[in-house]
Amino acid sequence: MLSLAIEKRLPGFALDVRWETEDRVAALFGPSGAGKTLTLQCLAGLLRPDRGRIVLDGRVLFDSEAGIDVPSRERRLGYVFQGYALFPHLTVGDNLGFGLRGRSRAERARRVGEVMERLELQGLDRRYPRELSGGQQQRVALGRALAIDPDLVLLDEPLSALDAPLRAQLRGELGRTLREWGKATVLVTHDFAEAYRLGDRIVVYDRGRVIQSAPRSELLWQPASETVARIMGIRNILRGTVIKATPDRIQLRWRGLTLEAVNSPTRAYLPPPESPIAFFIRPEYVRLIRKDRGAPDPGHHMNLMSGRVVAEADFGTTVALTIRLDEPGQPAQGDYDLEVEVPRLVYEILEIDRDRRWQLSIHRGSIQVLPA
Repeated sequence: MLSLAIEKRLPGFALDVRWETEDRVAALFGPSGAGKTLTLQCLAGLLRPDRGRIVLDGRVLFDSEAGIDVPSRERRLGYVFQGYALFPHLTVGDNLGFGLRGRSRAERARRVGEVMERLELQGLDRRYPRELSGGQQQRVALGRALAIDPDLVLLDEPLSALDAPLRAQLRGELGRTLREWGKATVLVTHDFAEAYRLGDRIVVYDRGRVIQSAPRSELLWQPASETVARIMGIRNILRGTVIKATPDRIQLRWRGLTLEAVNSPTRAYLPPPESPIAFFIRPEYVRLIRKDRGAPDPGHHMNLMSGRVVAEADFGTTVALTIRLDEPGQPAQGDYDLEVEVPRLVYEILEIDRDRRWQLSIHRGSIQVLPA
């Protein structure tokens, strides 16, 4: 278990964070400059917090009140820096064995060979970092961190130096490696897809504070606030007014329409009528109703509305449509109300490029109400 509660003040920035995790991989996620790497440096002992406490599996690494500050070299941590920071004048073998300098030559060679085999780096031991691909450099940096058999691995945006196609490929490889080695890991990233794919728990940072810490599946469907939802990149974050709330349903008024959403079973607070409410609708969960199948079935099509496509963005396999509703009044999101994402095949079959007026349906379970 890792428990952390620290404060650190720098010119123009204050870090004040508290979180703990028993999950194998914790991903620190948030915008650049939120304090994620600063936290990692404090964990590693590269930077001393002003006050606070850090405990790893019952071992106190830092405690300002007790005067404990275990030196970085004694914390048994493996650190993968952003950009990898491999030693350019050392071979792959020497980079991997850098943290093993206190061991015998035979023990060092055995451990380096084991790491090279497990990370599929055989035959590269005499090469230099400049002679490696981006993926090979990543594996060497990770191998150097793992070679010392650390109690905790720290990864500072390990994929940020790669181009998009290689990043997607190596994300999967990194996830498999972390699972196979089974090491407790703290990962820093500002890419939510990366945090979700690699992290078991996601700790959301914003301006030097933790604004939510949750298992990844909970975070995906239950952001703790509108701020968390926006940092995650969720689209269609909207505001309405409560009509009626019960333990299992919430009716709300939005853009002159009455919508019904399923209430979260964990929500103890029921908002009173006429109170403002924020919610989001994922673009891929809005359904366009086919015009060749008769009138919409009220039992099947919920939260009906109609509007027209005012713009679109082609992403290759999907097309994002921006819809302005027929209801009078100011659109909810500037010049449009909803973003709808459809597969390209659906776009072509329905001839959306020619037919711009549509009825829409949103299942009550697809409207996610945000906490006040």
